[in-house]
Amino acid sequence: MPRYILAADLGGTKIAVARVTSTGRVEGVRTEPTPTMGGRAVAELLTRMLGELPRKGAVGISVSVPGLAYPDGRVWAPNIPGWKRWPLRAQIESRLKLPTLVESDRNAFVVGEAWRGAAKNLKDAIFLIVGTGIGAGILSGGQLVRGHAELAGAVGWMAVRDEYLPEYKNVGCLEAHLAGPAVERRGMRLFRRGLTAREITAMARHGDRLAIELLDNTGYYLGLALANLVSMLNPKVIVLGGGLSGAGELLLARARAVMKQWGQPLAVRQVRVVRSRLGNRAGLLGAAKMAFDVICAGK
Repeated sequence: MPRYILAADLGGTKIAVARVTSTGRVEGVRTEPTPTMGGRAVAELLTRMLGELPRKGAVGISVSVPGLAYPDGRVWAPNIPGWKRWPLRAQIESRLKLPTLVESDRNAFVVGEAWRGAAKNLKDAIFLIVGTGIGAGILSGGQLVRGHAELAGAVGWMAVRDEYLPEYKNVGCLEAHLAGPAVERRGMRLFRRGLTAREITAMARHGDRLAIELLDNTGYYLGLALANLVSMLNPKVIVLGGGLSGAGELLLARARAVMKQWGQPLAVRQVRVVRSRLGNRAGLLGAAKMAFDVICAGK
């Protein structure tokens, strides 16, 4: 009988659940909007959605979360009210009676891409999330780089300017210039109206000069981030995910040029910078792979 993990990818705007096989097949994906009224509602919806998946053949549960997952299964998630040491693993296990792994989403993303995506079978890879926030999952020598307090990969705090601005205190320097909200703030100043990052990208694709210049400026900051990551960690591939990755070469062409200018020369010649192949399934696959490795290893 095939073995399954009941997997969930919890995001700031939606929750996705599915059954994932030990060979990486994703079955029966369901999504629902993430509740905004508080952490308890999020936990209850997540647990209900997992509980509605078919249980036959399931050996465990995995959940990727947008924040920090501590070894004891508690979660800190800045965008979910009340989740400061939320006992998510204990809550799920007590209700669903299956061993559960809770993991930070950036770690799940890079493991998913290394298992079935753009970094398949590579031991030195980075998944760089460029969306509402900025973060990175890092594989070095086949091992996740976690850091002393699970904070490795918080690259939104990378310093890419030599003048400190007040907004850096809350989101970090790189995130203040590269993330989706930063693009939208610059769009408001340029176009005098509110536009989403996706709308700005569409305008650039249709030749709007100001939109092209805005994405070119964004690509500059992405390039600095890539240069720093490549020089420090010497990955074989950096996989770009998150909402802004949808801009494709409008962002990446400038970013690669800046990376080559600023990065360690040998390292930048060896690295590939590509978009995610798995898209929204990276978190489901990565969390499931980690659960298979941890839960099944103990059987």
